[in-house]
Amino acid sequence: AGVLLDGAGLRPSRQGWRQRYKLDGSKEVIDGPFAETKELIAGYTLIQVRSVEEARAWASRFPNPFPGHECEVEVRQLYEDADFAPGGDMALPIAKP
Repeated sequence: AGVLLDGAGLRPSRQGWRQRYKLDGSKEVIDGPFAETKELIAGYTLIQVRSVEEARAWASRFPNPFPGHECEVEVRQLYEDADFAPGGDMALPIAKP
């Protein structure tokens, strides 16, 4: 029907972080993992960078999505094809005959 724009699996929160925006305008980075929450992920921004450090630098430049309110933005990597290849994070164990 041509309605799917994008879909991908997010890596576990233990491999991500949250960018907290404080009322005084300062920011704080909180490393995962995160306990289960009841918050809703209402949207996402997808960027392509070469490293976690570069992603952190870009995330620190994002504006507070709710000015005048404290909030957090959670940052995670997407799974890539290599993660499912032999030796990757999500590779299935090879059955021995």
